Amino acid sequence: MKVITGIGGWPGKAPQQAAAAEAAGFDCVTCGELAHDSILTMALAATSTERIGLQTSVTIAFPRSPMVLAMEAWDIHEMSGGRFAIGLGSQVKGHNERRFGGTWAPPAPRMREYIQMMRAVWDSWTTGEPPQFLGKHYTYTLMTPNFNAGPLPYPYPKIGLAMVGDGMARVAGEVADIIMPHGGIMSDKYMREVLLPNVKIGMDRAGKTWKDVEISSSGYLVLGDSDSEIEEKLLQMRTPLSFYGSTRTYHHVLRLHGLDDLGNELHQLSVNGKWDEMRETVTLDHLTELAQTCKYDDLPQFLAEHREYASSTGFIMPTDTPEQEERYRDLMRQVQALATPGVPRGL
Repeated sequence: MKVITGIGGWPGKAPQQAAAAEAAGFDCVTCGELAHDSILTMALAATSTERIGLQTSVTIAFPRSPMVLAMEAWDIHEMSGGRFAIGLGSQVKGHNERRFGGTWAPPAPRMREYIQMMRAVWDSWTTGEPPQFLGKHYTYTLMTPNFNAGPLPYPYPKIGLAMVGDGMARVAGEVADIIMPHGGIMSDKYMREVLLPNVKIGMDRAGKTWKDVEISSSGYLVLGDSDSEIEEKLLQMRTPLSFYGSTRTYHHVLRLHGLDDLGNELHQLSVNGKWDEMRETVTLDHLTELAQTCKYDDLPQFLAEHREYASSTGFIMPTDTPEQEERYRDLMRQVQALATPGVPRGL
């Protein structure tokens, strides 16, 4: 199993952060896209590393054209020696329209075309054949020699797709290489009962099997050395859960756990701008309903039993002292030695 870690903040810090992760033995670095650009971050991370994988998680797709991201992914893939994967996300309607100043359409079918056009761009650059991609949302029928980047001596960059709903899960199974459940609000129950079955529907449509995709480990997981430490960390999850739970897009997860009232209350508080009250609304009972817990030393066994579908995972533990750092690296090696089947139970 690959062990991943995140980098972020101002992009100028990315080379140092990525080099440190590579030296520490991680398999891949990822970066999100909140206040800073994920593509620039990964490009800079490529300049200071030689081995470690590079993946955005995620790059917001719809404000950019598929050609733009196809070009940028191609360039980072070349400069990194074939180590780049681009993880795409749709973001919600309000942010697309009112933060990015873009347009909105049903996101799942639009994302399917988006990924298909990116690969059509790479096909045309690789084979030299004229492009003939005609979709409802995107069209790609023009490529002249001066705009053709040409082929690469590597397989295409892998494309990951973030998902929360069943429709996007089907698209991920159909056209993505990496299945990326939204880590901000995800339970193991929702992952197994909703997302993974719909991923399989998409794979079946495309004639794919579980061997054709990588799946990121997902589900709220809280680690610690004692029950009191785990409870303290559970309570720290109130802020992110209140943020994601206030958005109707993520209420599917809460509903599956019988937490409709929590989602509705958080949404109303967010509308009224009562951000501090949102956090206090989330209780320990809510968190224990959604999250799984595990002691640090039991993590390899937990992953083998509860994340048998996953090909990658991340985890954080204290590294303030040399002893703690060595413990972290030892646990990382144990996780990396795991050989999971990559097939969800029952599917």
